[in-house]
Amino acid sequence: MQTVETLNEGLKRAFRITIPAKDIDARVDQELKTIAPQVRMPGFRPGKVPANLVRKMHGAALEQQALQSAVQDGVQKLMADQKLRPAMQPSVELEEGGPGKDAVIKVELETLPDVPEAKIEGLKIERLRVEAGESAIDEAVDRLAAGQKSYDSAPAAKKAELGDRVVIDFEGKVDGEPFEGGKGEGMSVELGSGRLIPGFEDQLVGAKANEQKVLEVTFPEDYPVDYLKGRGATFEVTVNEVQVAREVKADDEFAQSMGLEGIDQLRELLKNQVEQELNGLTRTHMKRQLLDQLAAAHDFPVPGSMVEAEFDQIWQQLEHEASHEEDAEAARAEMEKEREDYRRIAERRVRLGLLLSDIGQKNGVEVSQQEMNQLVMQAAQQYRPEDRQKFVEYLRNEPMAAAQLRAPLFEDKVVDFLFEKAEISERSVSRDELEAAIEAEEGHVHGPGCGDHDHDHGAKPKAKKPAAKKAKAEDKAEASPAESEAEAKPAKKAAKPKAAKEEAPAAEAEAAPAKKPAKKAAKKS
Repeated sequence: MQTVETLNEGLKRAFRITIPAKDIDARVDQELKTIAPQVRMPGFRPGKVPANLVRKMHGAALEQQALQSAVQDGVQKLMADQKLRPAMQPSVELEEGGPGKDAVIKVELETLPDVPEAKIEGLKIERLRVEAGESAIDEAVDRLAAGQKSYDSAPAAKKAELGDRVVIDFEGKVDGEPFEGGKGEGMSVELGSGRLIPGFEDQLVGAKANEQKVLEVTFPEDYPVDYLKGRGATFEVTVNEVQVAREVKADDEFAQSMGLEGIDQLRELLKNQVEQELNGLTRTHMKRQLLDQLAAAHDFPVPGSMVEAEFDQIWQQLEHEASHEEDAEAARAEMEKEREDYRRIAERRVRLGLLLSDIGQKNGVEVSQQEMNQLVMQAAQQYRPEDRQKFVEYLRNEPMAAAQLRAPLFEDKVVDFLFEKAEISERSVSRDELEAAIEAEEGHVHGPGCGDHDHDHGAKPKAKKPAAKKAKAEDKAEASPAESEAEAKPAKKAAKPKAAKEEAPAAEAEAAPAKKPAKKAAKKS
């Protein structure tokens, strides 16, 4: 095999590999010896078919298989010989080849950068502590009680208001034609819940029992039914009943209805939940301070392919969220104005990811096998029971996929390590003050790499929702890039696992087109 380097600019590398035809033929001959005893042909005893006839029958397939294995082995050898650490899956292209010809392969890739020694001394972080006081627990109890509310039928003349529930029959049509799943009877809808597609619930405000209405709506672009995405529809609705919420009193009887001894036990459980929530907010604030200081102190080149992949992920999430805004077009227009800001955020996230990974590796931060097993089992729960083992096998065979699963926990452990190294001061504040501090951080826009920590305080107003999410996007520093072990199998493309996520139950799908798709949970550290 002959290898020639054709490009070496920054992190970009390219090579041309020539695999001699004789090497490919040798692989074909070896495979012929393996399969010949299994070939059956009329007129010949089993295993006695001449090799030339076997080649004539299976030669094309064997040559293709031999070429693929030769290319994969060639790329693996290239990575090992050149000590390359690909940032992303290398591009491999067959430039020349064919029966009896040398195979000429073009390999293009970006390498992971050499991360400079991390400056982790002198980190200063303020921990804002919030006590889970009685008022916070009262609010948690009230929220829980509100979620357990029941309804009573309202008088026939009662007009439905936000917070009321209506029981409806409906039939939806697109271009005047009914569509599958667009019809339902006796469906209960809480007005203002946001469960249905935009505009559906709003148009039922003011309706009375036995009233018929025609609703005009547009399905979101990310609606789970492909042929309905972005399409306008009409729903003929009959309001059977208007119901009003009955006040739920948070007392011993309420707690006992939930299987507890009384309201005191419920308050103790909710206190623990409130404390966890407040600790999460405190950690978010601390982590943002940490990442800002790391970003300010480190600037090094990062692979453009990784930045582009990170940007695509951010942009897809923003588009998903914009599609559920009241004015989706305005939200998308605002996003477009800030496209370059988000691209800089993507670059910052990649750089911080590489930096955190390097810090973790150099300081012995590890995810144990037991912790990894727990992650795998948790992730496997999203698949059908019969497909979970396939998912587990997929992770075993794909190091990069396993590294992506490991990355968030690895990152958290690196952050905890850095917290231990930092000088931490404490201050007691109210929940409002803590949330205000977090929101204030959402207002600034980080420059490329935050090389001088020069924040643009001409911040976008919080009302512009996509802009308000910038700080949260910046906080997510994926630790997977340098931990991805991309060099393990660079020539092998990561295949999707055969296990498919379970579809919605048929009974629930009947009214599905009227339902708003649930937002995907995004990790916002």
